[in-house]
Amino acid sequence: MWWWLLAVVGSLGLVLKIYLEIIKGKCTSKADLTGKTAIITGANSGIGFATAEDFARRKCRVIMACRNIERGEKACAKIIEKTGNTNVVVRKLDLGYMECVREFVATILRDEPRLDILINNAAVAGTKRQITSEALEYTLATNHLGPFLLTNLLLGLLKKTGHSRIVMVSSLVNIIGKINFDDMTWIRKFDSGEPYFDTKFANILFTKELSRRLEDSDVVINCLHPGTIRTELLRNVPQPFKLICYFIGLLYFKSPDEGAQTTIHCAVCDATKGVSGHYFMDCEVRDHTWYINKKAYDEGLAKKLWEVSEKMTGMTSS
Repeated sequence: MWWWLLAVVGSLGLVLKIYLEIIKGKCTSKADLTGKTAIITGANSGIGFATAEDFARRKCRVIMACRNIERGEKACAKIIEKTGNTNVVVRKLDLGYMECVREFVATILRDEPRLDILINNAAVAGTKRQITSEALEYTLATNHLGPFLLTNLLLGLLKKTGHSRIVMVSSLVNIIGKINFDDMTWIRKFDSGEPYFDTKFANILFTKELSRRLEDSDVVINCLHPGTIRTELLRNVPQPFKLICYFIGLLYFKSPDEGAQTTIHCAVCDATKGVSGHYFMDCEVRDHTWYINKKAYDEGLAKKLWEVSEKMTGMTSS
């Protein structure tokens, strides 16, 4: 009897594998990025590295914004060796600290005459609750507040360049995220997964609100779910769960190159030129509530999150 059960499970697993392979999106654009500049956060590994390598192959000037400079330099050297593009540089950026964000932006505004693409890719998950020296919870700061401040401080350069694109890497788990304005640092409850879910939902709300604010400009912003990827994002989760994900991932998760396809699609494809405020999966718009939190369309919620984020990042006074 157990042989039959094993056969059924194996067959279902095979069907799932085939289905996942069929629906994988791939960016087919041959766009040349010569003369253009892109910033990619978290570019030293995973889908950030794959995105940086792709842009470098397209002859773009790539600024790899990395928390760890040493790892960033090693990744940069690999990209230069693989692509032959020497116009790839590393800059220090820890999104968990607003002062570091401001220092990074000051360097960019001093040294860079243009910015065509901003990829907000970096994120943390599964970390313990940590309050920074700036009185911010580190996961919230890294996944939402840092990208919020970074993007706003770079908007002037993005607008000056013209026809620029901003891409927010969110996640399908935004569906179960929520925003609790009474407890933005999870004092009452801190589950290792909850902050990640909530901040990925915050990425969606930020995208929607900024898109509305950019309606009179030629700068666009979109967000996306890259898929479940074999990356280092889960390095902080409990070991048993990490092992389970590792073995399942060998069969069913996307590679970093595959996971970067939707990011690349939103950043370079002609089909997404002028498209703003949408949620993508596998290189297609997926604004249906099967894939996106129902409250993502709550403009009042998005506006309030914006205002709270301004205060928490020091963009406005408390």
